[in-house]
Amino acid sequence: MLTDPLILHLPDLAATEALAGRAARLARAGDALLLEGPLGAGKSAFARAFLRAAAGDATLEVPSPSFTLVQAYALPAGPAHHFDLYRLSGPDELEELGWEEARDGIVLVEWPQRLEHLAPPDALRLRLTPGEGDARSAEMSGWGARLARLAP
Repeated sequence: MLTDPLILHLPDLAATEALAGRAARLARAGDALLLEGPLGAGKSAFARAFLRAAAGDATLEVPSPSFTLVQAYALPAGPAHHFDLYRLSGPDELEELGWEEARDGIVLVEWPQRLEHLAPPDALRLRLTPGEGDARSAEMSGWGARLARLAP
């Protein structure tokens, strides 16, 4: 069943963090969140807020996985992995990062176009587009009936 994308205007960082918090409450094991957008669009800010909300810890240290490529988190609802695939050339390099094992939990993926055929078809696709200052827009698709529950 195809649904129209959900488009939200996020006027500031707090709105982006609130969206991430709603997504964290709806996420469950086996979910993938594919975070798309140019450099500086807010992908890492969204992932950081998502992981803090899912952990129930606003002070959780969430380093960017830009250099490590993947960071793992033990959350109350199960494991989560935050992937930054910017430096990968394609899906062949994912095996050594533990992609298959990580899919048992929640995965957040920055630069998901590098997944190619490994992109989960039932993933939440979130495209962030920067605006003025900390404002951005978010276009989301996937997640079936849960998608509408991401709206404020």
